[in-house]
Amino acid sequence: MAEINNRIDFVYMFDVQDGNPNGDPDAGNLPRVDAETGMGLVTDVCLKRKVRNYVQIAKNLADGYDVYIKEKAVLGRAHIDAFNALGYSLGERVTLSIEENMYNELSDLSLPYGVSLDNENDNYSVVLEADIDKDEIKKWLKDITISPETRKKINEALKASKPKKVTPEEQEGGRKWMCKHFYDIRTFGAVLSLKSAPNCGQVRGPIQFTFARSVDPIATAEHSITRMAVATEKEAKKQNGDNRTMGRKATVPYGLYVCHGFISANLAKQTGFSEEDLQLFFEALKNMFDVDRSAARGLMSAQKFIIFRHDSILGNAPANKLFDLVKIKKNTDAAPRSFNDYDVTIDKDSVPNGVTVEELI
Repeated sequence: MAEINNRIDFVYMFDVQDGNPNGDPDAGNLPRVDAETGMGLVTDVCLKRKVRNYVQIAKNLADGYDVYIKEKAVLGRAHIDAFNALGYSLGERVTLSIEENMYNELSDLSLPYGVSLDNENDNYSVVLEADIDKDEIKKWLKDITISPETRKKINEALKASKPKKVTPEEQEGGRKWMCKHFYDIRTFGAVLSLKSAPNCGQVRGPIQFTFARSVDPIATAEHSITRMAVATEKEAKKQNGDNRTMGRKATVPYGLYVCHGFISANLAKQTGFSEEDLQLFFEALKNMFDVDRSAARGLMSAQKFIIFRHDSILGNAPANKLFDLVKIKKNTDAAPRSFNDYDVTIDKDSVPNGVTVEELI
């Protein structure tokens, strides 16, 4: 795959109409707002999530394009897969002898991942694999009803189970494996030092976003909504069969948001992020809202995507100076309600030597 040899900075604009682009769970899921200026905000985490979702759909988790942080993922399992694929030891399994009555008691339960029972020639034992999640097993112990003696035996086995100390060579091998197999790791980076799984170090990703900020202050509208049904029989009786549930929904009537991004050719070489990966990233930014529709988000659309491509790895101009060349001006005295209410221009005559401008949208 072709290497990336040029630093790239970019300006990305998207808008929302009658939707909530990024709810704040600490504020009742209202749209995020800068408290001092009233400008709307969308976090970099939210934008990266949409890129991940697009890649997951476009590539269907094909080899080399899996997604590390995906919905309902157990991150530690990917670390274990890496060490198994590389032939690295995860440590020693623990086998502890138990009485027959304990064996029978545990046989009636649904055992957590990594815990099993063995019965060879009436020699009963409980087995803990090297890759167990101790916190998961401790939680399981709290939730079940077993005799004190059996609980004590399981705790003894847990104490005897000790994770293997990962060597620097194994950590580096794990890091490279994760970068190769997970698109989002080699793109955005990740902290891969989990307590409950083999330590694969830390990856600094070549692509980073700023928060997206609206061009003008946003007005948050709250709407009462009605569902013509209830969830329980108790609610139905209380309403004498009227069966209505009231709720609330918050939207932004219109907002144009601007995000700035940075692509490091140097870090791309370290993670294996290739020119093909870059084109997939560009494709995601252009199309990700079209595969991520929901009633809550209203109409969200990518409106402008401008990249500044340097002719060197380190770059030929400061990113902020390049971003200042992009001007956004409102062309109406009324409250903006569409992208057509803004004029976007690029001062191409002031672009420094060694930098080229491309408009992908």
